[in-house]
Amino acid sequence: MKIEQISIFLENKPGRLNEICRTLADNKLNIVTLSLADTQQFGIVRLIIKDWVRAQQVLEANGYVVNVRQVVAATVPDRPGGMVEVLDIISSAGVNIEYMYAFTSRRGTAAVVIFRFDDPDKAVAALTTAGHDVLHPVELFKDSE
Repeated sequence: MKIEQISIFLENKPGRLNEICRTLADNKLNIVTLSLADTQQFGIVRLIIKDWVRAQQVLEANGYVVNVRQVVAATVPDRPGGMVEVLDIISSAGVNIEYMYAFTSRRGTAAVVIFRFDDPDKAVAALTTAGHDVLHPVELFKDSE
């Protein structure tokens, strides 16, 4: 089964991702998963949103260029070799993987998202000051053994 994914190009400037997320939040559109990749000049935000048609309309009405692509969500066994098992199947079928990203995992009622920041120490300080948990690697990986 295929799923629609929204892709948006954005400038590599502070606050641009926040603007996109704020636009969606203000319109009561929930982001199911998000991926952000960068180049020197721009970033690419990839989003899975249940009401992707309305999300596309809202984003375009706010000046964003939106592409819609079909992707596939597949399960991968959470054990050593689980990914290889899936990749072997895809490779044997002669299919190329253009890109992939992980779906967020859960920790209680909160999702766990991995971020890359240009100043990790500053980001950790800001998050902890605001009352958000920043997981230690032991906490993050305790259920994956």
